[in-house]
Amino acid sequence: MTLQQEIVGNAMQMAVVTLHPGQTVYCEAGKFLFKTPNVTMETRLSGPSGGGAPGASGAAAAGMGGLLRQAMGTAVQAGQRALAGESPAFQYFTAQSGEGTVGFAGVLPGEMRALELDGTRAWFAEKDAFVAAESTVEFGIAFQGGRTGMKGGEGFVLERFTGRGTVVIAGAGNFIDLNPADFGGRIEVDTGCVVAFEEGIEYGVQRVGGLNRQGLMNAVFGGEGLSLATLEGNGGVILQSMTIEGLANALKKAQGGDKQGPTGGLFSTNAG
Repeated sequence: MTLQQEIVGNAMQMAVVTLHPGQTVYCEAGKFLFKTPNVTMETRLSGPSGGGAPGASGAAAAGMGGLLRQAMGTAVQAGQRALAGESPAFQYFTAQSGEGTVGFAGVLPGEMRALELDGTRAWFAEKDAFVAAESTVEFGIAFQGGRTGMKGGEGFVLERFTGRGTVVIAGAGNFIDLNPADFGGRIEVDTGCVVAFEEGIEYGVQRVGGLNRQGLMNAVFGGEGLSLATLEGNGGVILQSMTIEGLANALKKAQGGDKQGPTGGLFSTNAG
């Protein structure tokens, strides 16, 4: 059953979801806004495929060993999310006795997008992009290789969505939809501008120029640091026009506490 949702608002969008009787949607803790009284709310550490109570026959077959494996699986999932800086818990909303309505929002000024998964391709998203999804969508954590993550400084941890159904993501500023295949098969972007991309897109990080005069000029005065994200292949890519670091620096500057200085990039003292 397709999730009936509407993205509303401008500078700070939110998703208003209409649930059919018995239909469930879940979100990361902290993304919930409002609900109608006939929608139940439950907070769990497990993802949509784990932690549910098994049927009587399933429980009998599983026994204590099955319950222990289930508990261990839930602990591992929650631990992975906590290690990635995500909330360890999900909130589940289910409509009872008629249609119900639930509202969700992101944490930054910007856009939201509903992605439709058909079960053939996964989607990957930046950390904290996830807002909500129907219970047929699996949420997971994908750890990029150490070399890529350490060189890029961002994107070391990605959210991974699989299965069939609707997942809602959010980002900062405005969204830009691109396909690297339309640009010769490869695009290079600021590492903080990547919101999400389809499975089949190869994500990597490269140094900005060489270790020469121009390369150092790009790093020191260009504001990009030493690396750019690379996206290669044929598939959907969503970029955001605002980076979290850029927003944080703008707010600090407006408050008279700009720590980045005139050179930015390599000499930024921003620890966030």
